[in-house]
Amino acid sequence: MAQLPPGIRFITSFSRDQWYRAFIFSLTFLLYASFHLSRKPISIVKGELHKHCASQVELDSYKEYAAQIQPVKKSFNASQCGWEPFDKSNYKQLLGALDYSFLCAYAVGMYLSGLIGERLPIRYYLTGGMLASGLFTAMFGLGYFYNVHNLWFYIIAQIANGLVQTTGWPSVVTCIGNWFGKGRRGLIMGVWNSHTSVGNILGSLIAAYWVSTCWGLSFVVPGVIVALMGVVCFLFLIEHPKDVSCSCTPSSSSKTFLNGSSRCRIQMPTLNAKENGKPQDAEMQHLLPDSENCSVSLSSSTGEGRHGTSAISFLGALRIPGVVEFSLCLLFAKLVSYTFLFWLPLYITNVEHLDAKRAGDLSTLFDVGGIFGGILAGLISDRLEKRASTCGMMLLLAAPTLYMFSAVSKMGLEATVVMLLISGALVNGPYALITTAVSADLGTHKSLKGNARALSTVTAIIDGTGSVGAALGPLLAGLISPSGWNNVFYMLMVADACALLLLLRLIQKELQCHADHTLFKEH
Repeated sequence: MAQLPPGIRFITSFSRDQWYRAFIFSLTFLLYASFHLSRKPISIVKGELHKHCASQVELDSYKEYAAQIQPVKKSFNASQCGWEPFDKSNYKQLLGALDYSFLCAYAVGMYLSGLIGERLPIRYYLTGGMLASGLFTAMFGLGYFYNVHNLWFYIIAQIANGLVQTTGWPSVVTCIGNWFGKGRRGLIMGVWNSHTSVGNILGSLIAAYWVSTCWGLSFVVPGVIVALMGVVCFLFLIEHPKDVSCSCTPSSSSKTFLNGSSRCRIQMPTLNAKENGKPQDAEMQHLLPDSENCSVSLSSSTGEGRHGTSAISFLGALRIPGVVEFSLCLLFAKLVSYTFLFWLPLYITNVEHLDAKRAGDLSTLFDVGGIFGGILAGLISDRLEKRASTCGMMLLLAAPTLYMFSAVSKMGLEATVVMLLISGALVNGPYALITTAVSADLGTHKSLKGNARALSTVTAIIDGTGSVGAALGPLLAGLISPSGWNNVFYMLMVADACALLLLLRLIQKELQCHADHTLFKEH
């Protein structure tokens, strides 16, 4: 019998279940990357919506000279300072209003999206959201082709897009949570969460390609891409392994009876002394203790999670240990991340004096750093088995790094490149870890008794609270930046400090439980 070709041997070396999991991993990666791809153009186009123009005296002289030599050719936009109505002196506030419109709608819609998503098939829900998002993203760009200069047209497009984009995150996290177990969840989801940065990079490059010539296409093309990915979602997304007769990922040990947020001094009367002497399963040690004394029992499982098929209530999800703390921490972490997302290209334009295209290309380095930061955060948290401590460590380093970025970025392009990479890693690391691995850990808490439908609500609460910060960050940046960019960076450093403070209690519990566990092993 002839030997199989190397490619065929490679394909057959993986099981059917593994191929399905790899497919779902890749598909959900691309689906959510397309969402972020459609969010990025607004930050790139800001430099084109408002341009630094000459003084009014110089402009009047130029108009008189132009009128003498040839008739003035009317263009889409008669203003020499950008696109009306963003050509006024209060352009930063107007551009901030666009960001705030999208992010406020996103934050409000996220709380409802998780509850709705639990009660609808994920494939239909996500497909509808992607088709609608493609429509409203393209709608903003159509304002260029139809010569629209009404501010409310653009605000309404942003609000509508913000609402429909809330269908994305709870859906993909629930799907990926169904297909992948807790083992090495931090690393797996750290790699998977790089879709955020990949989407931002692609969105920046696509938008920057047309921004200086036809900025309407900077929105229309991403809108078409999102809609097409919605069709792909409808055709191929598999919500649960059971739908294709794949095995669900089993727990690595039958003793994994509590989620990672309950990992100290577990009281199980049925365990014998030998079992008590064994270290607890690593999958149980990722988060925080349930109670002040790190002592819980199976009888503490209560509430809506008892029935695996029932959807959890909003208040029931809030009672899961760690949800409130991580949600509030994400509020400030996302405030910093989204301020960079929406204002970084304009900042680079002002500081480095680059055109909108080059500033957009350069801003992608922040997202490149974010890819490594998310993977690093997941890897460290898996290694240390401490999610909160990993977030706290990166937040502690992020604050002084932001100060250095504000100072070093004025020294030249090379220094800006280095600081963009470092800042991206430290800013996006905690954000990525909380929205993925932490959300999945909390959404599969053992008090829920295996109710996988609760994951969507928990994810929506955490990301929805974070989205409040995402809405506040760009708004505050728009209000503060006229007084100087340094003040914006001070605001971001304060936000990082607040995020760290909110995690201190959880970090203390993790360290205390680790010390107790070490002492217990020694005895």
